[in-house]
Amino acid sequence: MNFALILFLLLVATGVLWLFDRFHARKLRPAGAPAPWWVEYGASFFPVILVVFGLRSFVVEPFKIPSGSMIPTLLVGDFILVNKWNYGIRLPVINKKIIDIGAPQRGDVMVFRYPADPSLDYIKRVVGLPGDRVEYLNKRLRINGETVPLESAGSYLHPDRLYYSPQYTEKLGEREHAVLIERDAPAFVPQVMNFPQRGNCTYTSAGVNCTVPEGHYFVMGDNRDASSDSRVWGFVPEDNIVGRAFFIWFNFSDMKRIGGFY
Repeated sequence: MNFALILFLLLVATGVLWLFDRFHARKLRPAGAPAPWWVEYGASFFPVILVVFGLRSFVVEPFKIPSGSMIPTLLVGDFILVNKWNYGIRLPVINKKIIDIGAPQRGDVMVFRYPADPSLDYIKRVVGLPGDRVEYLNKRLRINGETVPLESAGSYLHPDRLYYSPQYTEKLGEREHAVLIERDAPAFVPQVMNFPQRGNCTYTSAGVNCTVPEGHYFVMGDNRDASSDSRVWGFVPEDNIVGRAFFIWFNFSDMKRIGGFY
């Protein structure tokens, strides 16, 4: 469901009713006569929808975490906020950038339209920038030939399944974040899709080696062995970017999760 399109159509419909009532219909009504219910409701909803549409399109957009690919940073059921202007101002519905403010950085948690099906929104961590050479071999991440720092951080207890995963602290740029890497899971990438610019990647039994095309990004989930990401379906085009996720504003199961994250 394209909620932005639905909201836009509601905005247009209620806006037309508001304009019709403001500049035409009320002049024809007898003094003190009420407006027809369809005009009154449409005109009264217009300011509310206008504010919601403006905030959601240009400031922040809510998003619910649907899967466990970003555990332990984000859990299934987290409600988060996505900064819509951090990477530039985009026209709503068509997602066309009109004002360039900034670009994704390594370590950002980014929401984007899934390249294989743009009607779906995905969330992953930015690992590779345009022009980067990204290697994930034998479960160690290297960018442009340099190994990304990784330190053991004990074990992570999955609250829903009651089992432990090895947890590590990874540093991308100046940012540290937690990742889960299963020791017994295979290093190779299974079920690779035939994505655009697949020739930029080399797959072996040890993992994958990719050169990120210009205008694209390489993303991965923090739950490394339970994430379908750029290793599987390829690079994220600049035009698919929605915004930078930055805040958990609610979780029905755990109110203590409310707060910011990286």
